[in-house]
Amino acid sequence: MKKLIFALGIIFISASVQQTYAQCNTEKHVEACIPKLQSGFTFLKSYNIDGQGGAKDKVEYSYVFTKGATYQIRICNDGEATDGIVLTLYDSSRKKVASTKYEGSTLSSIAFPCQVTGIYYITFTFEGSSNYCGGSVLGFKR
Repeated sequence: MKKLIFALGIIFISASVQQTYAQCNTEKHVEACIPKLQSGFTFLKSYNIDGQGGAKDKVEYSYVFTKGATYQIRICNDGEATDGIVLTLYDSSRKKVASTKYEGSTLSSIAFPCQVTGIYYITFTFEGSSNYCGGSVLGFKR
C-alpha cells in the first residue's frame, strides 16, 4: 500500500511539473513586445525565454551585429516589470558589453551602439523570477 501511495505521489508531482512547463507561452510575450520597440528601430528577430519553471538558469542566443548600427533588445512578460529576467550582452570573446541590470534595478530594454562587427551573445538569466517565462525582441537602426 505504501508503495502504491508513493508511486501515485511521484506521478502527481511529475504531472504538476510538466503542467508548469507547458504554461510558458513565450509567443504572446513576443507579440506584445514587437510594438514596444522605440520609434526608429526596425524589428529583426524574436527570442523565446523559457526557463522551464526554474529548471534552466539561463537561455542564450547569438546574433551577428554590424558596426555602425544601434541595436535595441527588449524583454516582455506578464506585468510591467521583467520578473527577474536579466539580459546580458557579450561580444565574440565573451566580454560583457551591456546588461539590463543597472544600479540595483532591472531595466526592460537596452540600446547598444555596435562598434565592432561580429557575433554577440544574448543571455537571459533569472534572478528571483516567479514564472521563468518571457519573450524578447531585437531591433536595429542605422
